[in-house]
Amino acid sequence: MSEHKQDLSALYIPGAIVIAGLIIGVSIVFAFSGAGSLGGGGGTKTVAVNIDDVDLKGEPYIGEANAPVAIAYWSDFQCPYCKAVEMGHPQIPTEPALPRIISEYVDKGLVRVVFKDYAFLGPDSTIAALYQNAVWEMNPNKYWEWHEAMFEAQDEENAGFGNEESILALIRGISGLDAGALKARVEAKRTEYMAENDADREEGTAMGVSGTPGFIIGTTLIPGAAEFSKFQTAIEAEL
Repeated sequence: MSEHKQDLSALYIPGAIVIAGLIIGVSIVFAFSGAGSLGGGGGTKTVAVNIDDVDLKGEPYIGEANAPVAIAYWSDFQCPYCKAVEMGHPQIPTEPALPRIISEYVDKGLVRVVFKDYAFLGPDSTIAALYQNAVWEMNPNKYWEWHEAMFEAQDEENAGFGNEESILALIRGISGLDAGALKARVEAKRTEYMAENDADREEGTAMGVSGTPGFIIGTTLIPGAAEFSKFQTAIEAEL
């Protein structure tokens, strides 16, 4: 009898390994099942919002300047959920909504997407936000190409791509952008750009955006990397 029990005990260790593996796997799924990267608030506050209250002047945007619908989009270039909503992310099972927003609304002159800073994930977030201001100010016609290239190059947060040297290397690879001139502009206007970035984040926080990405369309707040249908419903309500 004791010998039989000893034979069964040999199964306990591999069985425990299998169970541990399942637990780890489930944990990974839950880790990437959230809607976005959270800021200090730890969630989205329920507040009344209105796009008319958002300061859109001087901000980078794509689409027609007089499009009937504006989308305010708070983001961080280090945020994986921002990448998920813009072009997809291998570890976040969300169909990217922005490409469909562009093809179905922006390209038809119906929607303008306005980019607001919410740099909060570390030093690489801050430097990217500074260069966003400089690129838009100096080369607005190249902004979207640079913006997409930044998210395409995104890797782990503050662990590789995203410091000033790597951003300048990326800029050198985009025809029509002058890395030296943009670096000089960032150095000359760093204080002004930092104030602008801080104001964008404070504005978003006051409107219920406590992480990235966050969107306001009309009177609708959309937190996180939401599916296209949520954007479509809010846009159609405004058209």
